[in-house]
Amino acid sequence: MKCLSCEQLSFKIICNKCRQNLLTPSFHKRELKKDFYNYSFYSFSEIEYLITSKYYFHGDKVFNILAKLSFKKFAKNFEFEELVYSIGIDEHTRHKFSQTAILSRHLKSKNIKPIYNQLKATNIVKYAGHDLEYRQKNKRKFKTSLSNKKIILVDDLITTGTTILEAKKALEKKNNEVLFSLTLADAKF
Repeated sequence: MKCLSCEQLSFKIICNKCRQNLLTPSFHKRELKKDFYNYSFYSFSEIEYLITSKYYFHGDKVFNILAKLSFKKFAKNFEFEELVYSIGIDEHTRHKFSQTAILSRHLKSKNIKPIYNQLKATNIVKYAGHDLEYRQKNKRKFKTSLSNKKIILVDDLITTGTTILEAKKALEKKNNEVLFSLTLADAKF
């Protein structure tokens, strides 16, 4: 097998040398709305070839590696006075796995509890390659039955922020408090 990153022969999907290069994520903060922020670990250009692995059979392995290097470390250092729930945005099954569920699972800690299948899009629309106007006209129409929780929203990639803000709004309609969103990569950086 070859390492996805350097293409050298390796027994691992991402070799140890390339994992070392990914060990130090560059943390990004973006304000999406007044006093509401998204935090991401990588710029999209740094890991685009890894993010797009979600469309292939080996994507779950790649996302587990990335989540261990970023989300798991974040969770270890996250402090809050009460329990917070992490929720993956649209944990769909269009692929063989849900990348947002994998990321959310790695947030599990004494302060964060992942919960699954709680935020579903009723309008299955693909945003990849589309502009902000298209995204605004074709809302995901999220639904949830979750209420009265403190939440961290989880997604793999933020581009315009439209999906995250729509998910936040759906959760807040059920009296949840969305503290912030956490993504693996940000397309803006």
